Amino acid sequence: MKIVILSYLGKWILKLFYGLNIWDVRGKNNYLELLNSNQSVIISCWHGQLLAVFMNLSGNNYHGLAGMHKDAELISQIGQKLKWSILRGSSKERGKEAFIEIVDTLNSESTLLAITPDGPSGPARVPKHGVIRASQKTGAPVVPVTVHSSRNWTFTNWDTFFVEKPFGKIWIEYGEPIYFTEDEPIESGLNILTNAMNELENHNLYHANNSQ
Repeated sequence: MKIVILSYLGKWILKLFYGLNIWDVRGKNNYLELLNSNQSVIISCWHGQLLAVFMNLSGNNYHGLAGMHKDAELISQIGQKLKWSILRGSSKERGKEAFIEIVDTLNSESTLLAITPDGPSGPARVPKHGVIRASQKTGAPVVPVTVHSSRNWTFTNWDTFFVEKPFGKIWIEYGEPIYFTEDEPIESGLNILTNAMNELENHNLYHANNSQ
């Protein structure tokens, strides 16, 4: 009952906080064009930047992946109230079952699945194998995304997690899709994804610093 009540409160608090920000979102065509051509796509977002992307993509019946820990249960219930379809599992718990569900989901036409490749427990900004394997198995490209905000709270555990404050500005940039072939070595794929996400972050930060 406590989780249910907190999830209702969480939904409206997030809608209020994020609704009171100015949004500068670029590159949405990088995933929308894929969905409109009946292709599935994986959105790759660092765990610390999750909330802004979570809110930006909400309301579309997209799919997301959450872990099995207590905080993930709350996020999952909030997500469902914001019209997300949440898959549960991580590399530590329900890993095999979750991967099968990911592949089945991506094998459906025009499906978007959002993943934090360094979640749920890090190391921060070090992607795990699952995102590359899912792309290879299904042919779904990976679209990286990055966030910068002018006003935020930060919470530090194994990474720095950002919660945007009201009355600020949020810059989000979706990058170009990355395709991974089945014969792509996993380590090579991880390096390609990490470099793409880092370059995208630098580009978004440069845009933010020159548009305020």
